[in-house]
Amino acid sequence: MTKLRYLLLAAALLFSSAVFALDLDQAKSQGLVGEQPNGYLGVVKATPAAVELVSDINDKRRAAYERIAKQNGITLDQVANLAGQKAIEKTPGGQYIKTPTGQWVEK
Repeated sequence: MTKLRYLLLAAALLFSSAVFALDLDQAKSQGLVGEQPNGYLGVVKATPAAVELVSDINDKRRAAYERIAKQNGITLDQVANLAGQKAIEKTPGGQYIKTPTGQWVEK
């Protein structure tokens, strides 16, 4: 019976963390994160979940940008800046983008 109790507790903890996990769409719609001209996601309103999400996504973006840059013989910055421009263009109204001057604005 004790093992069953521990298994149920572990399952409950896993489920509760999944419920509270923040995904990119939620974070953007809640105004916690936004797109930047440099191709990386930025934190608009710092929460632990938003900071962790931004770090994770930016690590993945950087890896993808490096791969694309190497394949095309261009710099990482060129790829990232182009990606940032496209991400900002695709951002729907009501979500945050960072201006070239560094201000967060609602699109």
